Amino acid sequence: MRAEAFVDTNILLYAISTSPEEAAKKQRAREILALPGWGLSIQVLQEFYVNATCPPQPAMRHEDAEAVIRQLLLRPAADSNAALLLDTLRLKARYQLSYWDAAIVAAAMQLNATTLYSEDLQDGQVFDTVKVINPFSSA
Repeated sequence: MRAEAFVDTNILLYAISTSPEEAAKKQRAREILALPGWGLSIQVLQEFYVNATCPPQPAMRHEDAEAVIRQLLLRPAADSNAALLLDTLRLKARYQLSYWDAAIVAAAMQLNATTLYSEDLQDGQVFDTVKVINPFSSA
């Protein structure tokens, strides 16, 4: 599968935020999710589920989070597999990233995305063919 852009977990989490302090980020996240051509990874979906349903004040009930994930799985999704693991290790070493950040970049590459929406990596950084855009840098 292919995707023009890749969304990191924080995009999904801001989209469901109920915090008044995150209203601008929520709006921006929803704008990104309304765009065509984006994908994500199984890792992103796992992180979304854990963070959206974690106590003591979960943003979503299990059933609601599962329904959202089922809808998100209609998008291109990079699988966790041996090829992704090896790409992750290569990127980790080459760019001195954490394992989990390298896995996000590797998943974006697996989908042939050229844009990675995330606030967790340096805005404007280019990893091989993927450019990081922090959509919240002015939010």
